[in-house]
Amino acid sequence: MTKKNFIALADTIREFNKFNPDQPFTREQLHALAIFCMRQNGNFKADRWLAYIAGECGPNGGAR
Repeated sequence: MTKKNFIALADTIREFNKFNPDQPFTREQLHALAIFCMRQNGNFKADRWLAYIAGECGPNGGAR
C-alpha cells in the first residue's frame, strides 16, 4: 500500500466516526489496522496515522 492508500483509509475511518459517534472505531480496532498497514509497508508511521484519525494533525503529520 502507498501513503495515498493509508490517507484514504484514515479519511474513511474519520468519516465513519463522524457519522457514527455512538459506535466509532475502537482503539483496539485501530491498532489492528495499524499493524496490518505496517505489514504492508515498512515505512508506515502508525503514530502519525493514528494522530491524523484523531484529528491531532494533518494527513502528512503536520499542522491541520
